[in-house]
Amino acid sequence: MSCKERIIAHIEERKIPYKIVEHPCAYSAHALAQCKQLPEQRVAKVVLAYVDEKLVMLVLPGSQKVDLERLREAFRASLVQLAREHEFAELFPDCELGAMPPLGNLYNIPVYVDMRLQEEEEIIFPAGSHHEAIQIKYEDFERLAHPIKLDCARSAVYAG
Repeated sequence: MSCKERIIAHIEERKIPYKIVEHPCAYSAHALAQCKQLPEQRVAKVVLAYVDEKLVMLVLPGSQKVDLERLREAFRASLVQLAREHEFAELFPDCELGAMPPLGNLYNIPVYVDMRLQEEEEIIFPAGSHHEAIQIKYEDFERLAHPIKLDCARSAVYAG
C-alpha cells in the first residue's frame, strides 16, 4: 500500500472530508506554498527530532522552523537534536524521502504539533510524494494524528 493509499484509508475510515492536491514537484513546505499560491503557514511541515534519544515527529507551519531550545524546555530534555534523513528513511518505506505526512501515528512515531498551526482553518501536507498533497481542516488533522500541542517553533526567514 502506498503512503497516499494509507492516508486516504485512515481519513475515509473516520469519514473526514479531504482533497487530493496535485502540484509541480516541491521538495519543501516553502516550495509547496509557492507553487499552490498558498500562505506558507497553511503548509504542515514535518520535522523529525531526537529528544533524549527518542524519535518524535514535529509538525509546524511551513513559515516556521524548529526552535531547539524551546523544544528542549518543552520536553525538559537534556539533549535535543534534529534527525537526519538517513536516520529515519527506513521508517517511511512507502514515502519519498522528505515527503512524510504529519501522521506519525501511522508509523508508530509520537506526533507533536506547534500551537501556531491550529490557527489555520485548513492545512495541506505531503501525501508521501513531492507532487501530491492532502488538504483537510486543521481540526480533522487533530482527529487523525492525535498530536500533543506545544510551542516549539520560531519564524523562518527565506532568502530569494
